[in-house]
Amino acid sequence: MGNGLTVADEVQKCAAMSGEDEWKHTVAEQAHFIGPTLGSLLDGVELHSAVSTPDLRIRQIACDSRKVQAGALFVAIHGVATDGNIYAKDAASRGAVVVLSEDPTPADWPRNVAWVQVREARKALALTAANFFGKPANALKLVGVTGTNGKTTTSSLIDSIVRASGAQTGLFGTIAYHTPRGESPAPNTTPESADLQSFFAEIRDAQGTYAVMEASSHALALDRLWGCHFAAAVFTNLTRDHIDFHKNFDNYFAAKRRLFEGTGAGAPDAAVVNTDDEWGKKLLGLGQKTLTYGLQNGADLTAKKFQLSFGGLNFAAQTPNGKIQVQSALVGRINVYNILAAVGAGLALGFSNEVIEAGIRNLEAVAGRFQRVDLGQPFLVVVDYAHTDDALENLIRTARELNPKGRIITLFGCGGSRDRTKRPIMGELSGRLSDLSILTSDNPRQEDPLKIISDVVVGMQKSGGKYMIEPDRGKAVALAIEEAQAGDIVLLAGKGHEDYQVFANHTIHFDDREEARKALRDRGYTEPQGGSGFGT
Repeated sequence: MGNGLTVADEVQKCAAMSGEDEWKHTVAEQAHFIGPTLGSLLDGVELHSAVSTPDLRIRQIACDSRKVQAGALFVAIHGVATDGNIYAKDAASRGAVVVLSEDPTPADWPRNVAWVQVREARKALALTAANFFGKPANALKLVGVTGTNGKTTTSSLIDSIVRASGAQTGLFGTIAYHTPRGESPAPNTTPESADLQSFFAEIRDAQGTYAVMEASSHALALDRLWGCHFAAAVFTNLTRDHIDFHKNFDNYFAAKRRLFEGTGAGAPDAAVVNTDDEWGKKLLGLGQKTLTYGLQNGADLTAKKFQLSFGGLNFAAQTPNGKIQVQSALVGRINVYNILAAVGAGLALGFSNEVIEAGIRNLEAVAGRFQRVDLGQPFLVVVDYAHTDDALENLIRTARELNPKGRIITLFGCGGSRDRTKRPIMGELSGRLSDLSILTSDNPRQEDPLKIISDVVVGMQKSGGKYMIEPDRGKAVALAIEEAQAGDIVLLAGKGHEDYQVFANHTIHFDDREEARKALRDRGYTEPQGGSGFGT
């Protein structure tokens, strides 16, 4: 689950950055664009030997040979199942004039294409891309949010605070990438380094001064953020996820920790850390200014009293800068944490209490995060991205806190070709905390959906909870809504904002929100006129 690609995926899908397409906007400008010199692009890159052609002009940086254009610098990256060096000759045939690689020059390499051996190709990609665009990050204040859960909501809150100040900004995360020039799809939670530098240039050239991003563990481990200095780094929490990639929990945490140690450009100016999380406590004392947040005693930012309701959150955040009055449409205890994290980032960036309050108040919703589907039915339908055991537990507990008397019907699946160890854990949690669980497919990818479900059933049976199985997710959504009675909450977990479903050999359009509306209409409900049919 999630947007983290494997290293092998990246070698094939790493997006190309084109000077012509991304930097220049007219045909005339493209025709006259000469490009920076190779020597200038290699500034800061660790080389194995001297460069013989430093005056060579470069018109594009790419790490996907299929997208190479004339005058490109192609970065060949070693993968797990494949190797970017295999595609170097293809890149040369398409017009690349230089290849950066960790490997020495092949014996049969064409003389008319330069081959530069570097120590670390991923870092070289990040640095050459930054140099290509004139180091745009230096003109911006960067905010990185890392952790297992809460990154998207926290980033959205921080972005809303920045915009409330009147500043131009960019937002990069799981749902989409936003710059002053518009919105782009998000193939990864954090953009590839070449794309990221291109986006930074868009913000800078629009007189923007901030960029807020989700910093995924994949991005940190694979050096997508190398060379970026952060004004603020935020840690939300750490729970089981992506163990298929990182192999163990210590490696997973080490990837997150890199954001706070610095990514080749010095440690962040400030850190905002959830110290209710045991892993968060391990980030203290790294040298930079740190603001802690949490609901337990001792945090710099906390909330003593708050009420949980479907109407949102209203509480006074206690901060080193005095009380900040929070009014938010977001619901649930988990969003108290996300809001405190955003408040901390706002203070670290130097915004006034009034700007922070306005930014939080202005964010009405985050796509696929406890998103209600309302056609006037007498029960609640919620779509949420929860796809880890911790996130699923938080989701169900949030629903229970908001509605202690009604039943909780939880629909979820687990992603294929990803960490199998969390499947029985999620089954046990849902079985224990829900009144009814409906087990279905998420993104099966290369695995048999029924085998994935059988892994979940192991934990479900351990819990003794009531459950039903329907591998077809569309039918499962209809089944969950058919089972719902007045006062219940139906939780459609795992896919959130996603509008697709990935199978072994194909991908289909699929959106839990659309399927829920269809199922509700089939039961005779229509768009509400004047409010929800669910009592709040």
